[in-house]
Amino acid sequence: MNYKIDADIVKSLQKAQKNEITEYHIYSKLSSLIKNEHNSKVLQQIAQDELCHHNELKKFTETDMKPNTLKIYFYTFISLIFGVTFGIKLMEKGESGAEKLYRRLGKNIEEFKIIANEENKHEEELIGIIEEEKLQFVGSMVLGLNDALVELTGTLAGLTFALKNTRLIALSGLITGIAATLSMAASEYLSTRTEQDSKHALKSSLYTGGAYVFTVACLVFPYLLFSNYVLSLAATIIMAIFIILIFNFYISVAKDLPFKQRFLEMAGISLGVAVISFIIGYFVRLFLGVDV
Repeated sequence: MNYKIDADIVKSLQKAQKNEITEYHIYSKLSSLIKNEHNSKVLQQIAQDELCHHNELKKFTETDMKPNTLKIYFYTFISLIFGVTFGIKLMEKGESGAEKLYRRLGKNIEEFKIIANEENKHEEELIGIIEEEKLQFVGSMVLGLNDALVELTGTLAGLTFALKNTRLIALSGLITGIAATLSMAASEYLSTRTEQDSKHALKSSLYTGGAYVFTVACLVFPYLLFSNYVLSLAATIIMAIFIILIFNFYISVAKDLPFKQRFLEMAGISLGVAVISFIIGYFVRLFLGVDV
């Protein structure tokens, strides 16, 4: 080997080596836990590639690196809760620095060129062949979340100044939310039923209804927690923004979609409807002379 690796690069390689052995354990653990045989075989293959990368790096660092146990448990947990695709893509995003290092060294050392190409191949394989039910019904979840955020945030904002009573607002919000959940789920079922089989239609309606009722519970909760209606509305708005933030982050990672644009668009629509409804509620109370 004619190309000399200095001490700083060795430290970077040791860090990358630790990352490779950690990911080997993550992929191995996930391959043994998931039920889909096809996905399990893919993850086993990638795990073996990561182990090979670790062994190649060891030739240059001459050091044994132990895996990061906390990282293994964290990404395994995330993958089991939010889906393998999300967990792995979130983890792979952290590999960009190591891949750049491999490509830089690959200009002079063939082993690093091979590792860099395999690291890139991992993401392409995952995008192409990981099969997950959650991602198949993302559209249904988006429909449920988006409708609930827009409709219920606006409804609660309008009721806040119209009623000025947190218990009455919570009661009205829950009744409206539950009725809307059933309506949305039924509409999604009938809509999907005309295009797909009844099994997919039922699952699609459950994902839509589940996302809707979850959002309803989160948005109404502040009105059950606080007695001050203004504080409750502020907490509901914060909750809505938080839900939009988390959901769009999930979608941006799992589906490789732009985060900022989608977040701002969804938040802008929800908050815009809330402001308009808030103003309408104020004037309705003023003109009708309602005093609760």
